[in-house]
Amino acid sequence: MLTAVFCMVLSVTVPDTSRFAELRKEYQEILSDLTADEDFPGVVVTVESGDRSFSWAGASGNLTAGSTFFIASTTKIFITALVLKLEQDGKLSLNDPVGKYLPSDIINGLHRMNGAEYSGYITIRHLLSHTSGIPDYFEGIRPDGTSLIEELKQGRDRSWTFEDAVSWSKQQEPEFKPGEEGKALYSDTNFQLLGKIIESREHKPVAEVIDSLILMPLEMRNTRMCSKNSSTPDVGLNLGPKPLNIPLAMNSFGPDGGLISTSGDLMKFLRAFRNGYFFPRENWAGLQVWNDIFFPLEAGTGITRFKLPWIFSLVSPDLQLIGHSGLSGAFAFYCPEKDLFFTGTVNQVDSPGTSFRLMLKLAASY
Repeated sequence: MLTAVFCMVLSVTVPDTSRFAELRKEYQEILSDLTADEDFPGVVVTVESGDRSFSWAGASGNLTAGSTFFIASTTKIFITALVLKLEQDGKLSLNDPVGKYLPSDIINGLHRMNGAEYSGYITIRHLLSHTSGIPDYFEGIRPDGTSLIEELKQGRDRSWTFEDAVSWSKQQEPEFKPGEEGKALYSDTNFQLLGKIIESREHKPVAEVIDSLILMPLEMRNTRMCSKNSSTPDVGLNLGPKPLNIPLAMNSFGPDGGLISTSGDLMKFLRAFRNGYFFPRENWAGLQVWNDIFFPLEAGTGITRFKLPWIFSLVSPDLQLIGHSGLSGAFAFYCPEKDLFFTGTVNQVDSPGTSFRLMLKLAASY
């Protein structure tokens, strides 16, 4: 009887083990194929199933599984976690107007459209969901026809302050009123403001709040905010086949995109975020009220979703990815259809779609 049971167990577990071994080999080949392109000198990915029955960390090129890298706007989901935790702790409400926590010199003129002032109507929820209508200080076109992102891509590194970001945003005309139905504009200014709101509630710099409420409890020892006093990531950014050296900018992004991390640390965070560490797990669905920001990416409440329409299902699996990415090529996403978590980076500023294609390819093979 025991022999029969043992054989039955083997008949179930051996094929799974063999499949996962082949899957890991296939995943590594996918990464190696990517770094064969000179535009992608390094890539690192961690993949885990929801039940942890499958876990894999792979890298290729000039990155290793433990390499630190600049995660850019993937930082925003950390800020989302803090805001949602502060709401659970009773320190704020997503429906609070931002003027409750920020001084009048910041609020006044933050959203002035067609001569009318709408700044007082902006809530924390609007900031998280990119429905505030506040222009983007980073990619938005300023009155002189320039944008900060183009300056940096041209190699003109520079630093800026929170006050600079707000000032550049105020120089631009909003496209819609706060909370206007069906409207969203991805704006880094929103998360600069959220950083200040967090600081006003916790009475210390947002980098220290990230340390105390996220990094220390989750034992994320290789994650930190960029600053003049911190070490740089193991590898720099890439813009096409050339390096993009912007240390002053990396030190300036702060709450909208200034963290350095590893794929392993990001996995710890992403699982905690999805599984109810910062807010009740049943509230996950409530974050998923989607508005288009740029095809095929949609903004929810502090998270984003990548989902191709059904017409593309013949050439790409009909899957969705929920989480956040960064201009650096970094990513932290959950795929509900496969119950898979993905973290890592392709470390390429000039190809924002590559990280999504990579995750979809890995998910489809699972």
